[in-house]
Amino acid sequence: MRHLDLKSSSYTGWWLWLQTNIGLLQHYSLIIQLIRRDIAARYRGSVLGVAWSLVTPLLLLAVFTWTFGTVFPSRWPQAPGAPTDAPSTAEFALILFAGLIIFNLFSEVVNRAPGLILANPNYVKKVVFPLEILPVVAVGSALFNGGVSLVVLLGFMLVVLGNIPATSLLLALVVTPLALLTLGFAWLLASLGVYLRDISQVVGTATIALMFVTPIFYPATALPEWVGGWLILNPLSLPVGQARDVLIFGRLPDFAALAIYFMAALAIAVLGFTWFRKTRRGFADVL
Repeated sequence: MRHLDLKSSSYTGWWLWLQTNIGLLQHYSLIIQLIRRDIAARYRGSVLGVAWSLVTPLLLLAVFTWTFGTVFPSRWPQAPGAPTDAPSTAEFALILFAGLIIFNLFSEVVNRAPGLILANPNYVKKVVFPLEILPVVAVGSALFNGGVSLVVLLGFMLVVLGNIPATSLLLALVVTPLALLTLGFAWLLASLGVYLRDISQVVGTATIALMFVTPIFYPATALPEWVGGWLILNPLSLPVGQARDVLIFGRLPDFAALAIYFMAALAIAVLGFTWFRKTRRGFADVL
């Protein structure tokens, strides 16, 4: 009997994960509706509207490219297909932009996550409303912005390189586990943000630090050997590198590494959702 209890408890998290996936499928139309409303609300009243999702990464790209491509130049392997007379700054811009797309997908969600429940107190008091879909909506909105940036990147690749590698079709293998990992952190931070209001400040500072310790503005090979071994602890190092491989350099992704990353992301998503379900009962008392 004790053995049966232990076995049942060991599968509690995975069962909750299965339940939430079924629930997410049931609320598919609601999730899509909320994602559309979230995207529209973000740019409502602005002159450029949704075009800001395109203008913002381009402005950041221009600043970072000039800073790290001219003032503090980094050496990168030449992208296949690049003409010999192609400006090095243009090639650097492509490499940098690919890394920024991955980073922005993660940082946008985790920076918003601590305030997701606080910004929607009316949903907390509605017993029938599935609060667990709010982090899913945040991830969906970030994926939309990332998709816009990806279209820009592919357009620049056609101009600078003259072609788009066929391996770009494998980008989904890189983004899927990253989105799952991001969702797990979003569930965790959305819950913590209700009880610890300072968590948003901590997360904001941490994401800025994460941007500079992730090989976005420099290749991983530029790091000292003793530092490179710690990159495995950085949740963005693998997806940033793999995204550049499939998009820019035309290399196949490291399937074994991505499989391990996916399992770790799934574990974090299960833990994040389990924590969210256990702590949501006290949301109404705090709010």
